[in-house]
Amino acid sequence: MVVPRRSPAAVGAAVFALALAVTGCGTTAVDASAPEPSAPASGSCADDTTETSTGPVSLVDGVGRTVELDQPAERIAVLEWQEVEDALTLCVTPVAVADPAGYSTWVSAEKLPDGVADVGTREEPDATALFAADPDLVIIEGFSAGDEAIAQFEKQGVPVLVARGNDPEDPLGNMKDVFSLVAEATGRTERAEQVLAEFDAHLAERKAEVADLDLPTTDFLFFDGWLQGGNLSLRPYTEGALFTELGKELGLTPAWSTEVNDSHGTGGLNAEYGLAQTDVEGLTAVGDANLFFSNGDTTGYVDALDESELWTSLPAVEEGRAYEFPLVWGAGGPRSTQQAVDAFADALTGD
Repeated sequence: MVVPRRSPAAVGAAVFALALAVTGCGTTAVDASAPEPSAPASGSCADDTTETSTGPVSLVDGVGRTVELDQPAERIAVLEWQEVEDALTLCVTPVAVADPAGYSTWVSAEKLPDGVADVGTREEPDATALFAADPDLVIIEGFSAGDEAIAQFEKQGVPVLVARGNDPEDPLGNMKDVFSLVAEATGRTERAEQVLAEFDAHLAERKAEVADLDLPTTDFLFFDGWLQGGNLSLRPYTEGALFTELGKELGLTPAWSTEVNDSHGTGGLNAEYGLAQTDVEGLTAVGDANLFFSNGDTTGYVDALDESELWTSLPAVEEGRAYEFPLVWGAGGPRSTQQAVDAFADALTGD
């Protein structure tokens, strides 16, 4: 898949693999060379004047668990990229993350500093490497308080914070909630409030710019795609996806409906993340909608699109209303989400 987003099935696989790893290693000895947190990488942190709280922390995580900390976490291990980005925006550098190379490839909003411990893939994190980094909090994504990995982590005496990967009923609100959750756990709530206020103001500014445009239609579709065995697959973002919600916030109208998916979808619907699957012919179902797409340079699928007469005959393509996004992580925090807002608005305004 072009955007390596984890599905609920992948989350379950990660839980199983990690549970086996932790169970097999027993109590993990801490490596004396465990990394020390380095200076924050976010450029905006150089001028940060917000305070970090120091008292005990009691919070309810994304799956309804109460997490108690004697003090805000300082040495966090993070197994999903949204929360890695969130921590960096909050001026907290994790001591360990899953797949740092992948993060640095796909997430451009916040740079990951050198020296952060690599604890394997997001799907199969390496428990031995994770605990060797001596974290005082492990942050994972999940959808259930019954995830087996939670209990396995807690057997090691390390608190676990579970962030909800997405809320299809309110993906933008969930992005903010996850950011605020990481901030609360690390004592960085004041910083989080500042960042979210900046995000809301920026969104309102770009929304006003789009509202002033005389668009031929407000209908839109965002999609990405990939090539496999020479076959071209496309992934429309539907209701419940963060990028679809951003388009709506800017005054656009989603064109890929349940009815369109029933008639032109080819691979079912991942309702947890608002992701469908189709082919080039499926795009004809959205009529003259504005088209936004991403990650063509990564997989080459856009070159295959350009060779399709169906694609080149779509109204949006013929009229110059098909826009390729720059590299923006589709499941990120406020900084990545602001990049996406700008990508939408810049395309429509011609900036």
